[in-house]
Amino acid sequence: MIRLGVLFGGRSGEHEISLMSAASVINAIDKSKYEVVQIGITREGHWYIFDGPTEQIESGSWEQEAKAALAADPEKYSLQILGTGGASLKQRIDFALPILHGPYGEDGTIQGLFEMIDIPYGGSGVTGAALTMDKILAKAVCEKAGLPQGPYMAMTKHEFDEREQQLLLEIEEKLSYPMFVKPSNMGSSVGITKVKTREDLKKAIDTAAIYDHRILIEEGIDCRELETGVLGNRDPQVSGVGEIIPSAEFYDYKAKYFDGGQSKLCIPADIPAEKVEEIRSIAARAYSLLDCSGYARADFFMDRRTGKILLNEINSIPGFTKFSMFPLLWEEKGIAYPDLIERIVSLGYERYNAKNSR
Repeated sequence: MIRLGVLFGGRSGEHEISLMSAASVINAIDKSKYEVVQIGITREGHWYIFDGPTEQIESGSWEQEAKAALAADPEKYSLQILGTGGASLKQRIDFALPILHGPYGEDGTIQGLFEMIDIPYGGSGVTGAALTMDKILAKAVCEKAGLPQGPYMAMTKHEFDEREQQLLLEIEEKLSYPMFVKPSNMGSSVGITKVKTREDLKKAIDTAAIYDHRILIEEGIDCRELETGVLGNRDPQVSGVGEIIPSAEFYDYKAKYFDGGQSKLCIPADIPAEKVEEIRSIAARAYSLLDCSGYARADFFMDRRTGKILLNEINSIPGFTKFSMFPLLWEEKGIAYPDLIERIVSLGYERYNAKNSR
């Protein structure tokens, strides 16, 4: 039986979303095939083995019940020691499944740790995770390849502080209000603000800078929000297309996870067949271009006026909560939640074995 280490929590602003996703994943895992090892990471970066119920993971109360998993003193980090008795991470698990959203989990950092200690894992490798997490770099790569995207600008908080008035003029010359201001490295709509005036723009830049010194500003588009799922390594498969009808003005953090299901997910999306195929084609190209593997979700806009399809972003560890689009898209294609997890594990082993064969 494979000892499957599911990692959750983490040091990012998406900590609580990771708890929700991980609880759903653990509940869906086929326990006849996998021995689940629940590994929680606190907001401070302390690692713990947790043997309790998933309800405590989702609520966040797991930390009080968990066993220290790094050493007697969890303040002292180690790449090898995990838990009491001196057992290494590799001795405790056969395969790692990081359900960690945002920095320190979805950005290539923990993937690098797994590579260093030679543990197979689910999802994209270091390069794919890092590229998809960094919105500015991902946009630059996709732009170079000619993939359709909306107008945007990128800058650092330091640049803005040094020449604020000049940059505000440059932004307003290139982009039209409303705009969306985002930290480059963050997900789940954390730190994103929709702005309609220059004063709002300045405040939004300060908000985004809380999460990352690199800031992305995008022109707002009157659009429909569409998503598709991708599975695979060298020859990725793409699911059908779903549409999000948000409960808020845009699909923000609250609308995604805490609106009690008021945001509507339409699967399949009611769009022309040729638009579905265009989205699926762009998703596969972007997935390969950004060196993704295992699985990901690709997000798109469809301009309401022109019908033009625009790539928004690729998420290398998409949400797995009960409201999440990714597992629902594959369920619509006949792949049940437990089978989807098994596919992700299988693809992780495939990539691991291919790399080691070289």
